[in-house]
Amino acid sequence: MTDGTHRPLEVELKYRMTDAGPGERLLSADELAGFTALGPAETVHQEDRYLDTPEAALAAAGYAGRFRSTDAGTLITLKGLRRQDDGGAAHRREELEGPADPAAPPASWPESAARDALVSIAGDATLGELVVLRQVRRKRWYGRDGAVVELSVDAVEVLAGDDVIERFAELEAELQDGDEAALEPLAVLLSEIEELVPAETSKLERALEAVRRERAVEQAAGTPDGEPALDAGDGTGVDASDPSEAAVAANLAGAADGAVAPAPEPRAEPGRPAKPEPRLTAPKTPGVAADDHLAEAGRKVLRFHLARMVAREPGTRLGKEAEELHGMRVATRRQRAAWRVFGDAFDPQRTARHQQRLKLVARDLGGVRDLDVLIEAAEAYQQGQPDAESAAFEPLVASWRTQRDAARVVLLKELDSGRYQRWVERYIEFVQTEGEGAMPVGPVQPHRVRDTMPSRIWAAYEGVRAYESVMRWADVNTLHDLRIAAKWLRYTLEFVREALGRDAGPVIEKVVALQDHLGWLHDADVAAGLARSFLVEHAGDLSEPASAAIGRYLVDRERELARLRRTVGPAWRGVSSLAFRRALGRLVAGL
Repeated sequence: MTDGTHRPLEVELKYRMTDAGPGERLLSADELAGFTALGPAETVHQEDRYLDTPEAALAAAGYAGRFRSTDAGTLITLKGLRRQDDGGAAHRREELEGPADPAAPPASWPESAARDALVSIAGDATLGELVVLRQVRRKRWYGRDGAVVELSVDAVEVLAGDDVIERFAELEAELQDGDEAALEPLAVLLSEIEELVPAETSKLERALEAVRRERAVEQAAGTPDGEPALDAGDGTGVDASDPSEAAVAANLAGAADGAVAPAPEPRAEPGRPAKPEPRLTAPKTPGVAADDHLAEAGRKVLRFHLARMVAREPGTRLGKEAEELHGMRVATRRQRAAWRVFGDAFDPQRTARHQQRLKLVARDLGGVRDLDVLIEAAEAYQQGQPDAESAAFEPLVASWRTQRDAARVVLLKELDSGRYQRWVERYIEFVQTEGEGAMPVGPVQPHRVRDTMPSRIWAAYEGVRAYESVMRWADVNTLHDLRIAAKWLRYTLEFVREALGRDAGPVIEKVVALQDHLGWLHDADVAAGLARSFLVEHAGDLSEPASAAIGRYLVDRERELARLRRTVGPAWRGVSSLAFRRALGRLVAGL
C-alpha cells in the first residue's frame, strides 16, 4: 500500500513465537476476527541475503537491502530502517521492491523503484553480504469488506557460512489492500493468544544479534589455530571492523525514533546485576477480599507475584539453580494471567506498556525454561540407558544445551538492559500506588470482587466445559487449547482463593490435576517434534548409532504421548462432573 505521499508503505502486525504451532492453528481457521479465507494455505521456501556496500551506503540512507530468492526468481527489496510503530505488534515502514539479477550490475536490472533507489544511493559500488536468513513460509490470504491481509507463519534459520546459528518462528499479518483500520480486530484477536509476543525488532536485527553472539563465542574460545577470533564489537551487536554491518546495526538501533547511531547503553557483565535490584515486599498471600474494588484486587495479585519475580531475579542471573528461573517465570505467568482477569478494571492506555514488557520478559524466560524442561527429561531418559546407547544419544542433548545457552544470553541481555530496569521501577511504583491507572466506576456499577468475579469464574469454566463434545476424538492441538483454558480457570480461582473460602482448595486441585496431565502431554509432544526435526536436519552428519538412539527416544516420546492421550479421562472427569459443578457453584455462591 502507499501512504499520503504515495511512497510504498508496508503495514503489518508482527509476533514472535517459540514454535510455529500457534501460527499453524490460526492458518487452519477459515475465519479470523471477521476476515474470511480467500483460499487454502500455501508453503513457499525463501532465502534472504541482506546486503550493503563496504561503506554502508544503504544503511546511511536509512535502508536495509535484501535479495530474496524464490521459485519465481530473485527480488531486491529496500526496507526503511526508520519504523513508524507504537512499540507493539504494529510496524509501518517504507518498502521498495523489484526484480533483480545478483550476477549483474544493478543498473542493468529491470526497471523498478527499488532499482532506481539502489543505483541512486550506491552507484556502481559492490554489494556485500551481511547475513543470510532461510525460511519456510506458510501463508494464507484473508479478506473483509474490501481489505485483504496476508497471514504468514515463518520458520526462520539464521546462517553464518553453512552453519545454522539461530532458529526462530514469527507470525506476520501484512495489509495487502484496504484501510489500516481493518487490522484492528485482527490485532485484538492476536493480542489475546498467549504464545504470541509482539515483535519489537525486525528479522534482520535478530539475525545480526545472533551473529554477534556467535562471534562472542568464537572470541571466548579462540580460533582452531590459536589466533584470536574476530572482534565481537562494543555491544552494538556487530563486528565493528565491518563498516557496513556496524552502520546497519547503528541505524537499526535508532530506527524507531529516527535517531542515527546512538551511543550504546552501558551494559553490565552478563550474569551480574547492572545495579542494585529494586525491592518490593508483599505479604505471604495476595490477600484479596470479597469487598475489594476489582482494580485493587488485581493490584494486590500483581504486587504479590511481582515481588516474587524480583526476588527470583538474582538467582536467575547466576544460573546455578534451575528452580530460580522457574520461579521467576511462574511469577511472570501469574502476572500476565492477572492482567487478563482484572485488566478491564484498568485504563488500557496507561497500563499497556506494563503488559507488553511483561510479555517480552516472559518470552525470554520461557525460551530458557522450556529447554531446561526438555534437557532435564532427556537426561533422565539418557541415564536409564546402557553406556553405548547413552553416548549415541548425546548429540541431541548437546544440541539442546547449546540452544539453552544461547537463549540464556538473550535473557541476560534483557535483564541487564536499562529499559528493563526502568520498567521494573515504574511497575513497582504502579503496583504500590492505590488508584493508579484504575478505570472510574459509578456508585451502582458492579466493581467489587463479590459483584464481578462470579461471572468471570463461570465464564472461565465455560471455556473448559466447551471441550466436552470433542474429548472423545480430541487431537493434540485441541488438548493443547484445553490446557490453556484449564490454566485460565485455575488462575481465576487462585487469585480470589481467600475470598472464596477454605473449600476452594479441593476445587482448585481438580483443575490443577487436569492442567498437569495436559502439560505432560504437551511436553512429550514437543520433545517428539524436536527430536524428529533434529533427525531430519542432521540426517547427513549423524552416525548410524546416533540416528538409531535418537530414533528410539522419538518412539519413546510418541508412546508417552499416546499413553497420556488415552488416560486423560479421569483428569477430565474431575472438572466436567456434576459433583465439580456443584462444588464450584457453592464457592461462587459464597462470594
